[in-house]
Amino acid sequence: MSTAREIPGWKHVYSGKVRDLYEPADGPADRMLVVASDRVSAFDFVLSPAIPEKGALLTALSDWWFEQLAGADGGAPIANHLTGEKPPAEVAGRAMVAKKLTMIPIECVVRGYLTGSGWKEYQQSGSICGVTLPAGLNDGDRLPEPIFTPAYKAPLGEHDENITFEQAEEIVGEELAADLRDLSLQIYRRAAATAEARGLILADTKFEFGHDADGVLTLGDEVLTSDSSRYWDRAAWESGTTPAARMASFDKQIVRDWLAANWDKTGTPPELPTDIVAETAARYGELLTRLRG
Repeated sequence: MSTAREIPGWKHVYSGKVRDLYEPADGPADRMLVVASDRVSAFDFVLSPAIPEKGALLTALSDWWFEQLAGADGGAPIANHLTGEKPPAEVAGRAMVAKKLTMIPIECVVRGYLTGSGWKEYQQSGSICGVTLPAGLNDGDRLPEPIFTPAYKAPLGEHDENITFEQAEEIVGEELAADLRDLSLQIYRRAAATAEARGLILADTKFEFGHDADGVLTLGDEVLTSDSSRYWDRAAWESGTTPAARMASFDKQIVRDWLAANWDKTGTPPELPTDIVAETAARYGELLTRLRG
């Protein structure tokens, strides 16, 4: 993992594949500084080189979506972890000051279309995470209804594990599992409608939730970004273009496709070519422009 920068007034406590987390150097540790780097990951590896301005684009996307879900889209406000405090100048534009949450160890995945790992599982079993789907679906097909397919967030260094809803109930309890499912589906439907109005398809996404100091279920981490979601061009999808094709996506699929074609997933991943890096940056930027208008 890359070395995190020093930020006056903040103490670095953790680096993930993409984000660096800080706590206040002095005073109560009731909030976090979440800094998005330009690092890009795929298949659980951080790749090289980084994607220029990716951290700023991810932060802008999350900020915009948090604003929409707080009521700007006309829907009921959904609690999120932002404090409204201005980030330090050293990381302006690529950081958020957030309430510290007690995170729930369930990754809340919602799928509206059949693709990715869901497509592979469907081919084998006709279901995804225990949710039985109609026979005869193809890669990229829209599902009859969005489905909630949770994953268990494994300890650092281990792979997350797709689980059934019943397993989620065992981990967090029936009431909380139902709340996570219902809220995730509600957010997905709102976001999908917003994306569709802008010529985009939100194929799937993942959310993370925690409880704040008052016990309120709160949306945290990033939300509806190119790293946590699959976005497709609606016109290309309707014309029959394979949605997972590079030129019809606004997410990490560009990187995944190149890596899958040029690496056997053993040893160290190869460096990304200049054109893949540039194209990924351009697609991330285009998504933000199309969403914000």
